[in-house]
Amino acid sequence: MNAVVLSLDAELAWGYHDLSEVPEHVESARTSWSRLLALFDEFDVPATWAVVGHLFLDSCDGEHTGHVAPTDDWFDRDPSGVAERHPLWFADGLIEDIANAKANHEIGCHTFSHVEYGDERTTREVAVAETRASLEIADDTGYDLESFVFPRNNIGHRDVLAAYGFTCYRGTRPELWYDETRLQSLAKVIDLAVSRTSPPLVTPETDEYGLINIPASMFLFGYEGRVRTLTERIWDDPLIRSAKRGIDRAAATDEGIFHLWMHPNNFTEERDFERLRIVLEHLAKRRDEARVQVLTMGEVADQLRETDPATTRTPIGPR
Repeated sequence: MNAVVLSLDAELAWGYHDLSEVPEHVESARTSWSRLLALFDEFDVPATWAVVGHLFLDSCDGEHTGHVAPTDDWFDRDPSGVAERHPLWFADGLIEDIANAKANHEIGCHTFSHVEYGDERTTREVAVAETRASLEIADDTGYDLESFVFPRNNIGHRDVLAAYGFTCYRGTRPELWYDETRLQSLAKVIDLAVSRTSPPLVTPETDEYGLINIPASMFLFGYEGRVRTLTERIWDDPLIRSAKRGIDRAAATDEGIFHLWMHPNNFTEERDFERLRIVLEHLAKRRDEARVQVLTMGEVADQLRETDPATTRTPIGPR
């Protein structure tokens, strides 16, 4: 399967509500979300948008009584109220924008309130509550969720996803040579700028629960800030170069998928959008040459389930 998959963790302020502070750049997250949709439309490139379930709501009381959470203070930052007054805590039209875009995007799940399923505080009861709430709210607004992205890529409770009818999830990136080094960050920068290791192609596999694991290949924002500025003064943007190599590897072989992921929240400067524009332009060129497919996570899962009858199953939980 020579294919490229793009997935986005669409979370707005929910991606930070359990941390010490919500960073200022989240204020521009809605604009970034809309600009990304316009870029994807420009090149007619679809992506899987894994959306935090709370964003589907029009309003809430902020208490979420009866919703099992990992900690007693889990919803303390939830401002409650209506979408119009708290645009960073509700989608307020952004999900409809995904559905109505020219590019044929997929809407996936990123839990209800950005719970890390692999965290030791996340019991099975919490995972069930988060999964069920996401599916019920999405269904109430007319969306069917098939693909799942774990917050902070912290994987856990896959049995719950299988029970509720999900078909696939984004797995973790295969290890690279610098992952276990003492100076990992420095080694990563050197590799991107000098050694130029190609990002890995990944092979989707069916796990023990019947879910299809579609691992990540590369995060589009591997390093930023001063390091990025310094590197770009000496070389071109190494992440653009790396993403192009991943696309070209996928185009040259049918042995794997290049899976690129990002957050709308990552796009805070004009150069961030320019980075994605250059990558999408390159991807569209390879696609138009009929050298590579651009698929959503759900489409990858559907293709694999069509070719492997052993992966076909009936959901055992409500959707």
